[in-house]
Amino acid sequence: MALQATIYNVDVELAHHDRAVYESLALRVACHPSESEHHLIARVLAYLLEFRRGIAFSRGVSEPDQPAIAVRDPTGTITSWIDIGTPDAGRLHKASKTARRVVVYTHKDPRQYLNQLAGETIHRAEALEFYAIDRALVAALVARLERRIVFSMSVTDGELYVSIGTENLTGTVVRLHCPT
Repeated sequence: MALQATIYNVDVELAHHDRAVYESLALRVACHPSESEHHLIARVLAYLLEFRRGIAFSRGVSEPDQPAIAVRDPTGTITSWIDIGTPDAGRLHKASKTARRVVVYTHKDPRQYLNQLAGETIHRAEALEFYAIDRALVAALVARLERRIVFSMSVTDGELYVSIGTENLTGTVVRLHCPT
């Protein structure tokens, strides 16, 4: 019998001051048994950082040819392909041919990841966007992860401020430059 995905209910008050996005969000996020909690948290943070009309989580491992998160226009065309972790050069090459904008949020060692991509052939490599999410913030949120989680997140100048219960956590999101 196959293992079932775990569903997390995430309620967030989002104030992304850099982009003038202010929303109350109620997300239902499925976590596949093969997905780590760190990856799940990075995926939720990326969704919040990229939040706009047309954004949606993909169906996950059941659709491996799709991004972790996609922004689609009203016709259903992917305008932003958003991946999490360390997608390989082949995946990025395909993504860059599929969407105008390709973004990767990594919660792993960014230098090691970018070194892996160095010298690889990736369509429109210069247009790719890479961001490193503060690994300590991801770990702190994982430590507080429950099936129902409520928090607020404020983003200002790449600084993330997360209030969860009576605790306040901070971290950064840093834009990286790909050596390809």
